[in-house]
Amino acid sequence: MLTAIGVEGFKRFAAIELALKPLTILTGLNGSGKTSLIQAILLAQEAATRRGTTLRLNGAFGLELGTAEDVLNWDTEPPINLSFAGAGGQKSEWHFGVPSEDAMYLNVDGPKGSGLKAFSGLPRAFTYLSAERLGPRGFAVTSPLAESELEVGVQGEYCAHVLCLLGDKPMEHIERSHPSYESSTPRLLKYEVEQWLSEIARPVEVSGERIAGSTMAELRYRTEGSAWVRATNMGFGVTYALPIILAGLIAEPGGILLVENPEAHLHPAGQSRMGVFLAWLAGKGVQALVETHSDHVLNGIRRAVAEFAFLSADDSLVHWFGGFEDGDADRVVTLAIRESGTVSDWPRGFFDQYQMDVASLGRLRRSRPQR
Repeated sequence: MLTAIGVEGFKRFAAIELALKPLTILTGLNGSGKTSLIQAILLAQEAATRRGTTLRLNGAFGLELGTAEDVLNWDTEPPINLSFAGAGGQKSEWHFGVPSEDAMYLNVDGPKGSGLKAFSGLPRAFTYLSAERLGPRGFAVTSPLAESELEVGVQGEYCAHVLCLLGDKPMEHIERSHPSYESSTPRLLKYEVEQWLSEIARPVEVSGERIAGSTMAELRYRTEGSAWVRATNMGFGVTYALPIILAGLIAEPGGILLVENPEAHLHPAGQSRMGVFLAWLAGKGVQALVETHSDHVLNGIRRAVAEFAFLSADDSLVHWFGGFEDGDADRVVTLAIRESGTVSDWPRGFFDQYQMDVASLGRLRRSRPQR
């Protein structure tokens, strides 16, 4: 499990080091560095698993970083340095040289050190889900990988195929039973997915089916008392939440799940329950790194710590990216979630817009005669 990340010379980061926990939340202002940090992690993963001495800046994980000039920090000189530390004292680092400013690749020196499972290349040890996940689709592509290596894909594009091949298999090799499930007998993956999906989005059954004689698959859903329908008749909330749930349930213990905007297209109650799910998952041994703008997701995580005891407070933290105060481009405030569910500090701009809007409406109401 990763315990720290260091970034030097990459985009807005001249030099920064951040602690990581089993559950780490990245939040803050737009354009303040959250996505740049995620991109740095993705580049390290690509460098760790791709053979060769160069690293492409466009293509892997859907990245479109442009040229070397676009990723260089404006106050430092090459190389770009990325370093990671693990809970067992393991360390890995990469140095990326710049062949020319208009090159669409970097030269790779590394990795130095090893032993970090997230960068091992093992199936399901590193999962990234983009903010641009696929919405409802009539049909989906199938994965060319073997059943034991299947993953949901950066946009959730392989969910139908994963459910088709793994949905009816019991989850015997990992402990991921829903907290309300009391039997010691492992349930089918399909049932675990359905229970979380029903809590987060809406009560629903889900099935993945391979189209005979083709390389396509499709998702079908059924609500209580209704017939099976295609994904196009179900809506965005369900199809955006499904990849997160499915990826988390099949993730390798000790691996990492990196998720952008898990709240997308979900009702506030669903966003809160998504936070609970991610905290529960971290408590089950899957490191979760979550980028979010939702106070509901944060509050769900706080409830998972304080009310449900799914995760120890010591195993979670929040990095608040401010970025615009006093001209400090690397301003990141690290906050703790306490056992009581409270947050150690509440910097200006940290999920305080609701209070600001309510206060403004209250002043407006008091300043006007009542009718």
